[in-house]
Amino acid sequence: MSIKPFEQFDRSKLRLLPLSERRHDLSVSDITDPDGEIPPFDDPALDEIADAAIAARRRGSTVLIMYGAHVIRQYNSRFMIRLMEEGLVTHFATNGAGSIHDFEFALEGGTSESVAKYISEGQFGLWKETGRLNDAVNAGAAQGLGFGESVGKYITENNFPHADISVLAAGYRLRVPVTVHVGVGSDIVHEHPNCDGAAIGKASYTDFLIYAKSVENLEGGVFLNFGSAVTGPEVYLKALAMARNVAGQENRKIADFTTAVFDIQPLGGDRDYSQAPDKNDPRYYFRPWKTILARTVADGGRSFYVRGDHRATFGNLARKMLSRA
Repeated sequence: MSIKPFEQFDRSKLRLLPLSERRHDLSVSDITDPDGEIPPFDDPALDEIADAAIAARRRGSTVLIMYGAHVIRQYNSRFMIRLMEEGLVTHFATNGAGSIHDFEFALEGGTSESVAKYISEGQFGLWKETGRLNDAVNAGAAQGLGFGESVGKYITENNFPHADISVLAAGYRLRVPVTVHVGVGSDIVHEHPNCDGAAIGKASYTDFLIYAKSVENLEGGVFLNFGSAVTGPEVYLKALAMARNVAGQENRKIADFTTAVFDIQPLGGDRDYSQAPDKNDPRYYFRPWKTILARTVADGGRSFYVRGDHRATFGNLARKMLSRA
């Protein structure tokens, strides 16, 4: 019996408008100068995390920072680039939205749109120039590159006007992995007619394997998660399982390392975050706590929770790391 395929949306009917017609909520002119003024923030955990990161680099271990898109939206890209340039972070990782904001900042000098305004108009995410990110991934995937390297290469080779503030371009230039971990259908570029799901899947999975390779060197290292409530803990969890599987066969351990979660969730009091909350507690479903702060460091690591705005927490941690280098 012949089975008729399900009907699919016809992307050829979409109307794409130029980015010049979009009102950007964020401007490249507001990106923080690492040597300039930053919002004050003090938490004793920052000194311990900075010390752990410096110690990790001196012993040659991984320092991996996973970040959600708001870290870019909070103007931290120059700090991130400086940390790569100084050899203090060996790997950055983000979700699809993190790569899009980086791409738009580099190309247009602005990023972010009013969801309420543009979803009402049926125009949310449908901007011609942003779709060039798909071209970058399609070309890179065909060459066997990961998602992050594909986009960083494209930004660099096409001389984007603000390439100097692109974390992806810096990673490509400095040969530091900046990996992108995508959920298909979750990003605005997936709306575009030039989106190739197979290319996205191939490139993002390549990045997952690059990420897992970094996690293999996490013993004595540091893993920091800035504002990624789902992608961050889940990608880290699977990569750590793979790395520990191989390490166990080689009579090695990946147990003694430092983790930290930076977020704005009020987890409550001066708790011992190394113990996950009970399943009846709604905070159990805040994945960074049970995954990053508790379960994965239970065999010899240590963890910290730092609550605050990313513009303040990231900048102040970066300053402490740079001052110790």
